[in-house]
Amino acid sequence: MIRKFIFTLFLAISALFAGADTVRFTMSGPNVASVGEQFRLSFTLNERGTDLQLPSMPNFDILMGPSTSQSSSFQMINGQTTQSVTFSYTFILRAKGEGTFTIRPASIKVDGKVYESNELEIQVVKGQAPSSGNQQQRQQQSSATQIKKEDLFIKVDLDKRSVFKGEQIIATAKIYVSPNVPITNFRDVKLPAYEGFWTQEIDIPNQISFAREVYDNKIYQVGVLKKTILFPQQTGNIKIDPFEITCELRQRIRQQRSFFDDFFDNYRTVPATVTSDPVTVRVKELPTAPASFYGAVGNFNYSASIDKTNAKSNEAITLKINVSGSGNLRLIEAPKVEFPVDFEVYDPKTTDRLNATNSGLSGSKSFEYLFIPRFAGDYTIPAIQFAFFNPATGKYVYKTSPEFNLAITKGDDEQSTTVTSAFSKEDVRFIGKDIRYIKQNQYKLKPVAATFYGSTTFYLSYLGSLLVFALIALIYRKKLKENANVQLVRNKQANKVARKHLKKAAGFLKQQQSEQFYEAVLKAFWGYLSDKLSIPVADLNRDNAVSTLQSRQVSNELTDELISIIDTCEFARYAPSAAGGTMDELYNKAASLMGKLEKQIR
Repeated sequence: MIRKFIFTLFLAISALFAGADTVRFTMSGPNVASVGEQFRLSFTLNERGTDLQLPSMPNFDILMGPSTSQSSSFQMINGQTTQSVTFSYTFILRAKGEGTFTIRPASIKVDGKVYESNELEIQVVKGQAPSSGNQQQRQQQSSATQIKKEDLFIKVDLDKRSVFKGEQIIATAKIYVSPNVPITNFRDVKLPAYEGFWTQEIDIPNQISFAREVYDNKIYQVGVLKKTILFPQQTGNIKIDPFEITCELRQRIRQQRSFFDDFFDNYRTVPATVTSDPVTVRVKELPTAPASFYGAVGNFNYSASIDKTNAKSNEAITLKINVSGSGNLRLIEAPKVEFPVDFEVYDPKTTDRLNATNSGLSGSKSFEYLFIPRFAGDYTIPAIQFAFFNPATGKYVYKTSPEFNLAITKGDDEQSTTVTSAFSKEDVRFIGKDIRYIKQNQYKLKPVAATFYGSTTFYLSYLGSLLVFALIALIYRKKLKENANVQLVRNKQANKVARKHLKKAAGFLKQQQSEQFYEAVLKAFWGYLSDKLSIPVADLNRDNAVSTLQSRQVSNELTDELISIIDTCEFARYAPSAAGGTMDELYNKAASLMGKLEKQIR
């Protein structure tokens, strides 16, 4: 009973402290604003609070607030339902003057305890003069053909402009868009060749997300187009070619005359090509390299290990060298190991585990050396030295592994045993005998004058031919019956016909004909479902397609993916610029889904 009481008390205290730690009070707002611009300053709290106290904000005018709201969300995990509530407090502020200002934490009370929010830093820049309605319309009307360079441009940012050969550089291509430029879409991206560099792409979302940034004391909507890690492979001044992209801009085609003109198509989309300025990188030569330098530039850890030190002759042993850290891991060569002359050594097997992030390329690279001692005895593998160049210090760093002492005893296999390898430990195999002996069995001999006609073999061959003919006739009759069944033929040909439509869609994809592409994908799937599910196209819709697929035991995941592709295609036909994802992604999903459906539909 005492143990049970102590355990219950412990749980209650833990729950009390855990509940205290779950209160989250957060302040959010824009990171940049202009003088005179109104913006929202919001506070969110996951518990009901009282007595909200704002910090002193002498550089801002509070125009309105607080505006309060409450939202709830439910979540079910393993049959247990949890509810979370969020309380929001919103203020409308206006900046008085230029500068970078820090808003100190606000405070609020929850169950009698005071909680503080985070700090928020806001940069305020000079405001732009507002334009009248007619001026804004004329600006939008001519913006597509008379865009100023300071209103729409691409900039390639490098985190370093002067580096050593092999040192990594983070290149970020950003597009800067002024608020008065009406961009609707992006296409025709031309990437630089990055000649003189080895490159590694950093994964970023396919959909460009914009955030407000200040550049040259002006507010822009900024989106990241590409992030690449560069490793220079030559010295001197290397020029990075410009980055180019085609933007689609919204342009008014005639002057608005009345309110009802907004309901008609008074706009058109025109292309505008934007090109970045070339960027030059100064690459310095590395200092004189030691013999143990194998091309590693960065900051690394080094280790070496062996799977066993006691073995028998003709038994495979693996020595593993591992290099981990941040730098040009892909370009590191295999270190040289001095094996005893009595060892049979195979080329090392290389394994990369890399991760490309905004901080650069990091991870590990390992080298596995497979060797086989041929004779018994005591052997020593000398210490393996490894040197890398650290750009931060401008010096070489030396690492050394321990030496490995091996005790090899005589194996059971004969010394003449042959060993073959396909350059990896798991592929090594032993062949015990390589001599094919002369077969000593007695064979039947037949007279020279003997003939095939009239022999037993002749009659067996004749009978076999008749049986094959009868079998072919039966198969042919079955094929005729199947061909007479039109629905069965359509069912079998459904995948083939759908693949033809997808092939047409691929052609439209290459020609960037979006409307024809989406229409071809729709025809492929609706036609496939009609043939496969025996439902006329005129009667086919989402509901009976889903119910029929479920009755055919098709998984809900594939059914949802099918409906998602159909919805995307139908939506894109009427609003191409608002469609999510790219046509390449949609085509790959459609081709993959077609194969999965063919396997599941019975």
